[in-house]
Parts: sequence; structure tokens; C-alpha cells
Amino acid sequence: MTQQVPSTEPELAGVRNFRDVGGLPTVDGRRVRHGVLFRSGHLAHATDRDAAFLSSLGLHTIFDFRNAADKKLEGPDVELPGVRNVNLPLSDPADGAEFWRMVRDGDLDQLRTILADGKAANRMIASYRMIITERTAEHSHVLHALAQDSVPALMHCAAGKDRAGLSIAVTLLAVGVDEDAIRADYLESNAKHRRYKVHRSSSAASAYSPEVMELLGPLFDARAEYLAAALETIEETWGGVEAYLERGLKLTPQTRERLRERLLD
Repeated sequence: MTQQVPSTEPELAGVRNFRDVGGLPTVDGRRVRHGVLFRSGHLAHATDRDAAFLSSLGLHTIFDFRNAADKKLEGPDVELPGVRNVNLPLSDPADGAEFWRMVRDGDLDQLRTILADGKAANRMIASYRMIITERTAEHSHVLHALAQDSVPALMHCAAGKDRAGLSIAVTLLAVGVDEDAIRADYLESNAKHRRYKVHRSSSAASAYSPEVMELLGPLFDARAEYLAAALETIEETWGGVEAYLERGLKLTPQTRERLRERLLD
């Protein structure tokens, strides 16, 4: 039975970007039910109080989209009693060990080389497109699990904006949520209290100078153009959302109806 969720968003000390996706409108006048679908950044640093709150949600399944490198860097999620943990690694939108080493350790000239003149944003756009075309099996798995028994569910990656953001967007598309509402929810990850904190190896002021932070910005932003690239890829590859859900994600009308029963008021 779904637990009642507080009407005010909790302040979690060790979990960034947590929110209930409930309330978003569908194109046919329904709304996503509160207390059945949540999203966040990783749970590796959750405090005891955070864990107690998460346990109070009555979660059935946590979908963790981090890869092995993420988990090595951040640590495993805290264990929540009675909750099933499903790890489905999705390629990081800024993947590549050498690339991330440069982000953490590179000096200003090195950062300019790999990130300036639109390179950082273009990398993000390319990765969003790739996740849509190459991670259909993972997204299909999530949606079929939700339709069967996996709610209430929490989806997270590292920052909770890219891999989790796309997975939430795909789920919302499958139940008919309005695209403007999907975009608005996605962009909520830019709120100051939600944003993933940039960590660099040096603590010197120059490591976080205004120019450095501007260069890094596209990697840590949720930008409408990134989500738009994913939606454009659906159109270009399958000809539209309906064909993407049917052919790309193997969703039958019966499965989609079960999804709507699980997730919508």
C-alpha cells in the first residue's frame, strides 16, 4: 500500500535532487499519483535521518543507473530494509575516465581544450541521443517492472539529472504526461539546493574560478536543449513516441494500461 508523502518537500542532508514526480498532468486530463514515483541523486551519502525518511515512503524498488566507476567514486547506496535494488548502468553523459580526470584535475588551458566553444554541451547532447538509441533494453526493463509490481519506485543516478532524468522522462512519456510538464520537471534539477556539487582535486580558489565554473557548467546543468535532443532522436529514429514505445521499448497496449493504472490518479 502506498505511503502518504508529506506535502512539503523534505530537506535531505546527504541526498541531492530528491523529489516526488506526483502531480504532473497527462494530455488526457489525469495526473501522476503522489507517492508512487520518486527521483534523486545517489543514496551513498544518505544520513540515518535521510534513510529513515526514504524508508517511510514504502518503496518497493530502487533503480540505480550508475555504473561501476560511479559506485567506486561515491560508494554503494545505503541499504533500506525490504527494498529491492536494481542496478541498470546507463552510459554516463560525460563518460570516459580520461575525460573525467581532466574535469577533476585539469588546469584552465586543458579545460578550455576539452570544453570550450560548445564542446561540453555538444558532448552532453550526443550522450543523451546515445542513451535513447542504445539503452532501449534498460528502459524497457524499467517500464515492464513498474507495470508489474515495482511501485512505489525511486530512480537515481549520480546527480539525478541525466540518466535518471531521461529514465523519468521516458516513463512519463509512456503514461501520456504532457511534454511541457516533463520538461519543467527535468529543469527542476537546476535549483540551487538540488544541483550536484562540483568536486575538483585542488581546493585552490583558481580551481573554482568563474571561468572554470563556466566551462564546467554544461556538464552540471539540466538544459532544455539536452532533453530536446533526446525527444528529437525518438522522432528521427522511430518516427514518434508511440512507435518508440511499441517498437523500441516493446510495450504492448496492455502493459501501457497497467502502467497508467499504477502511476496515474
